[in-house]
Amino acid sequence: MRGDYQQLVDEISAALGAPATLEDRDFGLIAFGAHEGDDDEVMDPVRTRSILQRRSTAAVRAWFEAFGIARARTALRIPPDPAAGVFKGRICLPVRHRGIVHGYVWLLDDGHLTDLELGGRGAPADPRIAQAMETAARIGALLADEARAGSELGDLLRELLVSQPAGRAATAAALHEALRDTLRFTPGVPLTVVAVLPWDTSDTDAAPLPSLPGLLAACALPAGSPAPPAEGADEADAAAQHGNGHQGRSGAGGRPSSAAVPALAALVRLRSAGALTPAHAVAEHLLRSPRAGAAPAEGRSPRGASRGGPAGHPSPLRPGAAGIGVGTTELTDLPATWREALDAARAARAEPRLGPITQWDSLGPYRMLTALPGIAPDPAVGPLLSPAHAELARTAEVFLDCAGQASRTAQALGIHRQTLYYRLGRVEKLTGLDLADGEHRLLLHMALKAARL
Repeated sequence: MRGDYQQLVDEISAALGAPATLEDRDFGLIAFGAHEGDDDEVMDPVRTRSILQRRSTAAVRAWFEAFGIARARTALRIPPDPAAGVFKGRICLPVRHRGIVHGYVWLLDDGHLTDLELGGRGAPADPRIAQAMETAARIGALLADEARAGSELGDLLRELLVSQPAGRAATAAALHEALRDTLRFTPGVPLTVVAVLPWDTSDTDAAPLPSLPGLLAACALPAGSPAPPAEGADEADAAAQHGNGHQGRSGAGGRPSSAAVPALAALVRLRSAGALTPAHAVAEHLLRSPRAGAAPAEGRSPRGASRGGPAGHPSPLRPGAAGIGVGTTELTDLPATWREALDAARAARAEPRLGPITQWDSLGPYRMLTALPGIAPDPAVGPLLSPAHAELARTAEVFLDCAGQASRTAQALGIHRQTLYYRLGRVEKLTGLDLADGEHRLLLHMALKAARL
């Protein structure tokens, strides 16, 4: 299908004698025409970045959308703006199907399209523009078909990820059949799941996910959606598996837990079970989406804004994070892989040093912490988790991260050693814990880490 898009884009380029680019509604690159000539000004920074990175930035998207391209039903002319990196004017052809915009075709104007009549307001469009708009409509139909197929695969993936053991084999068989018919999927191919947290689900008409190497299907799920119980486990056991007992509860300081945040589950095909490079590439691309890193609709804060103190509790959450589960060749293993990916994303969102993308098998102690049910903080540690004591909480966590070495801790925090001792004394007084006691230190360390999940 990607070849079909390229052919249609080339048709538009040939009809208008201008290089054309096709992007989806989220400004992800789908296809682009050849750029002839040695003149660097044939391209501009915005077009170059779009092709090289296969996506435009959020700022570029906002700039172009200010011209009304998402509402347009006819071609639009976009003037150049060197200050914004747009050295060349553009003609935007909205790609629609049945009233829904699925993408945009962009034509660079080096001056020969300036007098071209675009149509609208009673004036007929130039025949070349009319032909290009017809081709754009054909592209819209293809994108709509792709979105429909992707939606069906996503529905089957969602059903499998939340399935109970008794019906899992049948659900996996249905997903396999759909993958085989749509993507020529064959049994035994290694797979994994990528979780992106959080994921904005407010736009029900959002563009389909980009066509990326290895990306087979995707669906949105609540991060706290019940994990299916393991074979032989009863319902009580299931409620405690993988932290599902905390669904709907609040974390430290009253902050909503990750369970209340929607996440994206993406099914990715691997070259081999242990080679997760395709999953990392998909995760990196998805994290660039405008829908990644968005807060829940209720209590939404600006994307990327800090929601707490520096590294204490409640700590700032990362704008978005992605986790990758362990590879498997069995579709019936995907529910467990989803939980691994989601736990990895939760940990990466809470702990900056893990990076915005992390694998479940690289979490270390967070493999255990993310599997704990979301119970209330330990009574002894609870007072330390209030926003008023964020600095003390951060000091205690860094001290424990540094294995109790005062010099390393003071250097990491950028404070005098006497200041460190004073703060640790306040921590002991506030919690009643003895930081010279190994078990007390373990309790405090686990509680501080868990509170950010």
